[in-house]
Amino acid sequence: MSDNLIIAGKEYNSRLLVGSGKYKDLNETKLATEASESEIITVAIRRTNIGQDENEPNLLDVISPEKYTILPNTAGCYNAKDAVRTCRLARELLDGHSLVKLEVLGDEKTLYPNITETLIAADELVNDGFDVMVYTNDDPIVAKRLEEIGCAAVMPLASLIGSGQGIGNPANIKLIIEEAQVPIIVDAGIGCASDAAKAMELGCDGVLMNSAIALANDPIKMASAMKHAIIAGRESYLAGRMMKKAFASASSPMENLI
Repeated sequence: MSDNLIIAGKEYNSRLLVGSGKYKDLNETKLATEASESEIITVAIRRTNIGQDENEPNLLDVISPEKYTILPNTAGCYNAKDAVRTCRLARELLDGHSLVKLEVLGDEKTLYPNITETLIAADELVNDGFDVMVYTNDDPIVAKRLEEIGCAAVMPLASLIGSGQGIGNPANIKLIIEEAQVPIIVDAGIGCASDAAKAMELGCDGVLMNSAIALANDPIKMASAMKHAIIAGRESYLAGRMMKKAFASASSPMENLI
């Protein structure tokens, strides 16, 4: 049976979603993206040229929409109005593309989501025909509300954006997963391959990351490591781990000992 990730009715082989920022140049972006084998690439519309300026290098020249699903995001927006406007600009630039990543930030220090503005923006975007993947905190009640609004995927943070701290509250992520009827994709805070594998072992449908790859000493090798971590974590989750015990249990049978 297929175990593909399905978002807004489209199937993806890879459960690793990657960002396109923070690399030293577009060539490194291209090589790391290829090494990750990701199929969904998120792009900060307010910071990245995808055709707004014909005099600047265009990201789409190395990350082709014919090969990848481009996921425009609203990074840098601090209110619902700006986020909605940014999504509409992305739809215009990408010829009617409806899949977007919504993030409405609360402050510049923590980059925590502003939930009040996120809920307002999500509702407006869904009603305007967008397929919304939404960045949020790890509150199970908020996650469920975003699902009820009609978001295509809910993306709780693992820890602070760009911090590399890993999954700070796995219990809450697990609670969100248990109640969800849409894909749950951990977003923000992943630092290394073991963090990604842990997210998948919790039962997440996927992981989105940028800094963990782009800021590694060797981004291309780290992209490959993350690809394998996602696959291993998913297989581990599907296999089902052994029960933890408070006592030892010999690996070999005790009967017929010599």
